[in-house]
Amino acid sequence: MREERYEAVMGLEVHVQLSTKSKIFCGCSTKFGAEANTKTCPVCLGLPGALPVLNREVLHRAIKVGLALDCRTAKMMKFDRKNYFYPDLPKDFQISQYDLPLAANGRLGILTDGKERTVRIKRVHLEEDAGKLIHMEDEDASLVDFNRTGMPLLEIVSEPDISSPEEAYDYLTQLKTILKYLEVSDCNMEEGSLRCDANISIRPKGQVELGVKTELKNMNTFKGVKNALQYEIKRQGEVLDEGGTIKQETRLWDEAKGRTSPMRTKEEAFDYRYFPEPDLVPFIIDKELVESIRKGLPELPRRRLERFIEDYKLPPAAASLLVNEKEVADYFEDAAGIYKKDAKVVANWITGDIQGELNKRSLSIKELGIKPNDLADMIKMIDEGSITGKIAKGLLADMVETKMNPRKIVESKGLLQIKDKGELDKILYEVIKANPKPVIDYKNGKVNVLTFLVGQVMKATKGKANPKMVNDLLRERMDKL
Repeated sequence: MREERYEAVMGLEVHVQLSTKSKIFCGCSTKFGAEANTKTCPVCLGLPGALPVLNREVLHRAIKVGLALDCRTAKMMKFDRKNYFYPDLPKDFQISQYDLPLAANGRLGILTDGKERTVRIKRVHLEEDAGKLIHMEDEDASLVDFNRTGMPLLEIVSEPDISSPEEAYDYLTQLKTILKYLEVSDCNMEEGSLRCDANISIRPKGQVELGVKTELKNMNTFKGVKNALQYEIKRQGEVLDEGGTIKQETRLWDEAKGRTSPMRTKEEAFDYRYFPEPDLVPFIIDKELVESIRKGLPELPRRRLERFIEDYKLPPAAASLLVNEKEVADYFEDAAGIYKKDAKVVANWITGDIQGELNKRSLSIKELGIKPNDLADMIKMIDEGSITGKIAKGLLADMVETKMNPRKIVESKGLLQIKDKGELDKILYEVIKANPKPVIDYKNGKVNVLTFLVGQVMKATKGKANPKMVNDLLRERMDKL
């Protein structure tokens, strides 16, 4: 089989738009969705005489990312001009970094199929974004929106340490989680805040020399990256099996067709004619600044995962689900701090029913509108016997819709649990009377039919009966028959 003959070698280039209020070299707004060409100025348009000035916050956020990825921060960095012609590049060059990037030699740990491994980070560097081409469907023309020109980008380049599409997916997921924890980017792929290119080659298993690589672009989701890599591995294998050779080229991923297609011959560094940006002096990165930023780093996902398992005694799978989103992890800790009895119960509600509501409604946990204290209060009501677990599941949806406190909803809807023995006795009598066969089966030793009868009582009370009381009363009644 082809999969047994070849092995894939992959490296990823991730472009992250840093969420500063202004662009990297000018004061223009970075707000998304503005009318075309309204967030521009002489600097980001490259007009004669306009000079760039580095945004201090961009530099600080970039250093933060480098430190979180265990990179060595440079003592000195400089910017370079990357020269190429494209309609959305107004200066005909992009200000980027070449031989003296901000940070290098880092690493990122990932977990794939239960196995841990490390992907080395080659470099982390700053650059400005290009504009955006808008292709007209009914006309043979394209329009250019320069609002995105000059947006602050951080490019994170991995070494070719990734050996499968699944590892690539896990690398991207872990990287995004770290970026969200650092609060340096919204990582919104739909708005272009997080973009990924992939370099991939295959070689016969056991061969040390790398194969000819292709670069994949136009992948708008992590799943798209995985699918594109799977397709490209298959395509390259077929080319080699038929005696052909792989061309070093850039290929575009077509999500609708599920295939890649040639875009252009792959460029090398010399094709871009890099040279130092004359309008920006080299920057000395102060050691005290780096240490100050290092001390201000938040608890990162890996450490938080370990703490959740150790301090809250959560199963690794549940802890991992909570930690993947910083907002969800914060929410859990807030709720667990209020409901101190058992953190596992809180975790189960969040990873189960609440996550279900988030998926169904396509909302973030903040947008859902259930406050941590309301979730804790609802769980306390179950403990008190005020409501059943079944009632609580429906109550959760009501809390989303109304944004009301659970106790107020229970009172207004009459959802309080039935714990009155006399009232339950009447309902039990009717259930037993309506189900003579299970009663006979029980008397003949089939005690498991009790579960069926409990279910009938719960159905009759619309889930409001206290399950333990029902069980005890039913058993007592049946034993007397």
